[in-house]
Amino acid sequence: MDWNDVDAFCCVIEHGGFTAAAKALNRPKSSISASVARLETELGARLLQRTTRRVRPTEAGESLYQDAGGMFQRLREISADALARGKAIAGTLRIAAPYEFGAHHLGAVSCAMLARYPDLRIDLDVEHARIDPLDRRYDIVFTAFDDERPDSGRIAHCIYSLPRGVFAAPRLMERTHPVARPEDLADVPAIASSGDAEWQFTGPEGSHAVPIRPRMRSANAEVRRMAAMEGLGVCRVVKTFCREAVAQRRLVELVPGYACAPLRIYTLLPARRLMPPKVRVFLELLTASGLATERVDR
Repeated sequence: MDWNDVDAFCCVIEHGGFTAAAKALNRPKSSISASVARLETELGARLLQRTTRRVRPTEAGESLYQDAGGMFQRLREISADALARGKAIAGTLRIAAPYEFGAHHLGAVSCAMLARYPDLRIDLDVEHARIDPLDRRYDIVFTAFDDERPDSGRIAHCIYSLPRGVFAAPRLMERTHPVARPEDLADVPAIASSGDAEWQFTGPEGSHAVPIRPRMRSANAEVRRMAAMEGLGVCRVVKTFCREAVAQRRLVELVPGYACAPLRIYTLLPARRLMPPKVRVFLELLTASGLATERVDR
């Protein structure tokens, strides 16, 4: 077995495709394809399932990656760490984040990084749908969970807590009953995120779990905000995301004396011992912005 072929196969999985793997290894794409084909022939098993959008490991491929991927990743980490000690931060930092967090909180940090390190490139994918925490294309995956932190095979580094509020168009409030307490929201049509069955609040009397009546569901925060501005229902989103609409009086915040459960963002990193310098510096800048509220196991 040619270990270079195994390394090429592992890179295809980690980077999500042959083109990205070829770029990472500085080899022609045809060479990467030949390595994987040679490995599949030698093992007598198909290792990768190719689709029009991405490449996924088969059961045999996942088994081989679990056995060998960590060793090659460790060798690359040692090499990258040794090279980085005497070099400026460079290369490409690949990040995925949900829309509410990425669009409003990561842009400034990314710009600061690019200004400080001219040899660095950043690929920031801002996604409306929930991000797959197992996607190996990324150096950092930010993902939102309302429950316990995900068991993803990656390491949860920090938790960022973003205050949320409940917002509605003034014209909707003019034609419905007054909303003075969280319980009053149960009778108002809601624009909810996927999977929402109730909204949690904390106030002077303690905690409140309010069941909601979704008229519309969407994981896309922009769609929810737009529907709320059209007077179709109340939405629960990150407060900074509605700041401009509130200033323009297109939305008003409801029950401001009660705190919504915040949107909790987990930073998921590949399970590696050495953190690449570009990742470490990015997280340091993000933490310095004041968003980090909790440190979890690395």
